[in-house]
Amino acid sequence: MRALERVRATDGPESPFAEFGLHGLPGTDAFWEAASPASVPSGDGGWLTLFLWRGNPAVIEFESWSDPVPLTRWRDTDCWYAKVRMPARLRVTYQLRAGDGSYADPLNPVGAGGERSIAATPDAPPQPHWPTVGADDVLPLPRTRIRWASERLGGRRTVRVHPVAGGGPVVLLLDGDDWLHLHPAVTAFDAAAAAGDTPPVTLVFVPAKDRQAEFGCRPELWEAIRDELLPLVADSGTPADPDRLVVAGQSLGGLSAVYAALEFPELVSRVACQSGSFWWTPEAGGLADPLGGPVGGTIAARLRERPAPSGLRIAFDLGEHETRMRPHCELVESLTGKAGATVRISRSASDHDRAGWRQALLRDVAWALA
Repeated sequence: MRALERVRATDGPESPFAEFGLHGLPGTDAFWEAASPASVPSGDGGWLTLFLWRGNPAVIEFESWSDPVPLTRWRDTDCWYAKVRMPARLRVTYQLRAGDGSYADPLNPVGAGGERSIAATPDAPPQPHWPTVGADDVLPLPRTRIRWASERLGGRRTVRVHPVAGGGPVVLLLDGDDWLHLHPAVTAFDAAAAAGDTPPVTLVFVPAKDRQAEFGCRPELWEAIRDELLPLVADSGTPADPDRLVVAGQSLGGLSAVYAALEFPELVSRVACQSGSFWWTPEAGGLADPLGGPVGGTIAARLRERPAPSGLRIAFDLGEHETRMRPHCELVESLTGKAGATVRISRSASDHDRAGWRQALLRDVAWALA
């Protein structure tokens, strides 16, 4: 996203967006040819970001960071806009809702799937190895495809497997469909391995059918992965080393990954966890405010009871702007270290959003295997 200085102050009222470097008359072809999201310093350490939309009334919907923001029409034109105050160091997914549809921002070349875009403040750190993906781009799918009909979980699901740099330790990517269809993990891991930033690994994209049921602190998912999925991976012909296994999960997936490391230590000893839902308890789903329960939830209670399994390595990452998640995550981070695990703690320039976590995913998988 462009960071622009305030210029051409004499352009007058016919250039309402001159501070963002747009000097044409809104609604003209010349204006739309130059239009794109842009940011200027807001004077309070953050940024003022201009979003534009051409056509009908629309609302910007951000992923977790902000309430929806309605766009305002500029006079009697087809130009709709919003000037949104954003904090320093933020990368956020958003979409535009107009009528009954949701759309990626056609003026923003950085997308996440066909219906979402990614905005980043100019001071957000770079994300090397993650390519710019447009709304119309088709992400690469691994050739190896496993049909998993799980007796323990029920139903059928398709699991994709991708050897990075020839393959190696197994990396289970929970919410695997998001890493296939929204964020190009195949491309990013390939590029990171080619640059020497991650070791050769074998990615296993594990889809979820019912996240609330499967990712709670329950054994069924991990029994199914141990007894059903990993043997299928071994039989797939893809080079893979299941004896060195990393589980990477975000939100409820992060909760489940840490649960597996504590309760299935013979299976999981290395974890990359981004913004784990450590507010979770069996009762949390019935609360009006699930995050308002015991700090650290079930995982914190488990860590107080007994030490962590020997050899456990967990990398924790949390979005800098996740204020309500912070107490839960910080307590679990602290208790995990005190329980004897090797812990890495970091913060990403995001809220509760894969667009911000994805660079930590590459880094923390590499650390877990170090």
